[in-house]
Amino acid sequence: MSTASRIADRAAEIPAVEREDVSLLLVLPGLFLFAAFMFFPMLYLIGISFTNARPANLFGGGSFLTFGEAAFVGLRNYVAVLTDATFWNSVGVTWLFVVTSLVGKVVLGLSIALVVTNDRVRGARFLRSLLIVPMGLPAIFTITVWRGIFSSARFGLANQLLAWLGAGTVAWLNERWAAFFAYNVTEMWLAYPFMVIITVSALQDVPDELHEAAMVDGASYLSRFFHVTLPSVKRPVLFASILTAAASFQQFLIPYVFNEGGPARLNELIIVYGYREAFQFSQYGQGAAIMLIAIAFIGAFMWLNVKKGKLADGVDEA
Repeated sequence: MSTASRIADRAAEIPAVEREDVSLLLVLPGLFLFAAFMFFPMLYLIGISFTNARPANLFGGGSFLTFGEAAFVGLRNYVAVLTDATFWNSVGVTWLFVVTSLVGKVVLGLSIALVVTNDRVRGARFLRSLLIVPMGLPAIFTITVWRGIFSSARFGLANQLLAWLGAGTVAWLNERWAAFFAYNVTEMWLAYPFMVIITVSALQDVPDELHEAAMVDGASYLSRFFHVTLPSVKRPVLFASILTAAASFQQFLIPYVFNEGGPARLNELIIVYGYREAFQFSQYGQGAAIMLIAIAFIGAFMWLNVKKGKLADGVDEA
């Protein structure tokens, strides 16, 4: 009898209750690591949000697990945040950024996907390989390059393009909506490969018979797109849109590298706002409260979209 057979026979002789106990012991290390890396930081962040934690009192004495010498202040941090006009400006700018960048990413991704899946386009496979190049570049490198493109100086690539078109130069990073536009363009560049990959996969699953039947009925290209293609790829594109919208809500590098959410904090996205309160103004308690509010926004946004988009239909039926 082979070793594997003897092990299988021995396992069969172990009572079911003992097997459950052994299996629980086997997964305990994984559960411990998961809790250490996920639950503990979250619980610690929640705890800090109810204290007046600052660098001087959080690390100045006492136990790290008990927030040092930071004092419990109840809901004072949340009241301070929710009554701060800068916070509500950051919330409004963040949601505006999510909406505008999402529309741009979906339109751009869908347009490129339609091109590279068209039978009339030669070298479509080569084009698809080129489209994912931005995903392989470090985000900080790409954002720095785009910051140079949108330089307010005359030699900036965007301003050179405007000069070639006969328009004047723009102080991209010193004007609120010009900087906001630059954020959107950069975000679209970073995220469009993901949208293209999801959309291309969905388009390849659309049966050719549907398009052929529509063509027989005399449907135009636009009619086939809106009545055949779009309904067929709606759910995958919606799923990708929810994920990339959540990523846009958490965007930090683009506004911070470009102009730190300026000018005058007018374009300060909520993560940048929380970072500045915590690390530039040393208000750890308020920074923690801001981040928890941001998490609540993201969670509500994703739950609502998954629920309304019916993306979880059929999961419980398996």
